[in-house]
Amino acid sequence: MAVNVVLDKVLDKAYEDKTLDEILSAPPSALAGLTEEHDKVLAALKIKTIADLGKNKYFQLASTLVELADKEG
Repeated sequence: MAVNVVLDKVLDKAYEDKTLDEILSAPPSALAGLTEEHDKVLAALKIKTIADLGKNKYFQLASTLVELADKEG
């Protein structure tokens, strides 16, 4: 099943026309609001791509905890 998602609000303009694989391989600064300085900080945590960011166990845990808190109150 094909899925169409508009990502122009969450991606840097240079990445709006890229494939999902290209986006996941891109540096975190491809996300709107992040810069190359953020890439440097995240690289120190061994996060060099958007895929790395999404797979990072600490970011996943933090996201899950926020979701759980939202459901509590």
